[in-house]
Amino acid sequence: MWGCTDLAGTGNNQFHPIVQLPSEYWVLNLQKPQSDWNQHFEYTIGRYDEDRKGMYTQALFGGERTIHVGLDIGGPAMTPVFAFEDGIIHSFADNDEDGSYGPTIITEHQLIIEGQRRRIWLLHGHLSRQSLFGLNVGTRINKGDQIASIGEEHENGGWPPHVHLQLSFVEPSEPDLQGVVSPENREQALGMYPDPRNILGNLY
Repeated sequence: MWGCTDLAGTGNNQFHPIVQLPSEYWVLNLQKPQSDWNQHFEYTIGRYDEDRKGMYTQALFGGERTIHVGLDIGGPAMTPVFAFEDGIIHSFADNDEDGSYGPTIITEHQLIIEGQRRRIWLLHGHLSRQSLFGLNVGTRINKGDQIASIGEEHENGGWPPHVHLQLSFVEPSEPDLQGVVSPENREQALGMYPDPRNILGNLY
């Protein structure tokens, strides 16, 4: 995992937690729809590369997109969301379509990945609307800065409070990424959108 890479040549080999998780949290299995997905523990994890058949019923998903290519961290609304590493604000928007991300921030970072310095982007979705206040594209962010907070259901696209985290090797053309893809597009999507556990650690 990239978190074990010496990014700066100084022995600094740990990314900052994006959400400060307690020692105990619930790892969800969303391969079956469930209505109590954020009630077992205060904090939950929704898995990467999970086929969530029957969950995405909104028109946005076209009845075909079921493979989740981000990682979800569920927690109370207004839970702080931190920058995992130095970078910049790439873009932001309120993606307010039913079932979408609601307030969304994409950050851009330069990391050493498998020995090469690469640009990578991280989408933070389902944020609070106030997370977008005062933002400017290109603003520098420092590792550990609070950059957002988790949104309420009424403002985050209609989901229980959580943050969707999605890495991308391809620069987003807008403040949005397909967080759920069709099974036939799974292999291509996993190549574009690597496992967020590379920066979050082995959460499950």
